[in-house]
Amino acid sequence: MADRNNGSTTGRNPDGTFAAGNPGRPRGARHQVTRAIEELLEGEAEGLTRKAVEMALAGDTTALRLCLERIAPTKKDVPVQFDLPTINTATEAAEAARAILKAVAQGDVTPLEAASLMSLVDQFRRALETTEIEARLAALEEGK
Repeated sequence: MADRNNGSTTGRNPDGTFAAGNPGRPRGARHQVTRAIEELLEGEAEGLTRKAVEMALAGDTTALRLCLERIAPTKKDVPVQFDLPTINTATEAAEAARAILKAVAQGDVTPLEAASLMSLVDQFRRALETTEIEARLAALEEGK
């Protein structure tokens, strides 16, 4: 069926966005292969789980890993709490970086958490600098 807007049969505009009246895949729609697998496994969850547990207890390391991942899933990102100075200027971003390094040195933040925090501070610093440059440019253009 051709799209009403541009004659395309893909349902997309020339720029690749969805055409009006084409919301894309309906919410909750499942891929055909996923549906087939779900149908095959339907009603077998308990038996498969029992077998995985038996294999794990018999020493199958893959089954053991699978079972343990269900019991104690891999830890996700957790919120980090420590005092971080307010950042309104690039100079204050340097102070925030210093506070992050201090938190690592004191053991309040892990080096991996600190790397993520430093990245956020750097991105924010760049946004501040861009905003400042735009304001200076606008002031120069008004002064002409």
